[in-house]
Amino acid sequence: MRETQIDATLAAAWGEGLVSIPAGESVHVDVRLESVHEGILVSATARTRSEGECSRCLIEITAPVEVEFQELFAYPGQEADDFEVQDDHVDLETPVRDAIVLSLPFQPVCRPDCPGLDPITGARLADLPDAEPHQNVDPRWAALMEFASEPAQGADDSAPDSQVSQERRKNSHGR
Repeated sequence: MRETQIDATLAAAWGEGLVSIPAGESVHVDVRLESVHEGILVSATARTRSEGECSRCLIEITAPVEVEFQELFAYPGQEADDFEVQDDHVDLETPVRDAIVLSLPFQPVCRPDCPGLDPITGARLADLPDAEPHQNVDPRWAALMEFASEPAQGADDSAPDSQVSQERRKNSHGR
């Protein structure tokens, strides 16, 4: 069993979409290598920093990334394995990259309760603490908004509930 630390600088960016690990970023990996019957078992913790933009308000964000993984590098043989020991060495780039990229959020946010952008003005709602988002009413439904502000016709708000329901029963039996 051996334990070691590796620091590497990325030549190209890892990840796509709203968040990624930029080129030139440093990746620190704490590695534990154990000899087992089938090959070499690698247990590792990788640490780096991601950059991207908030999926709700589109501001730039950076966040630490820490991921643990374990992978078996099999001795060369007759079976086809994902990872093999080559000349008594293991290449950790692929499992480290896969573990880090898969841990990146699909829709990153600057904070969990980010309110996003106002749909009309495009202003960032977090910068306007008293502002309410504008109600965007579809013009096809705008005429119905007039009915929502008017009281219903025929409703007698002054009568108690029991009297209203008694009168409804009388009217329904009288038909």
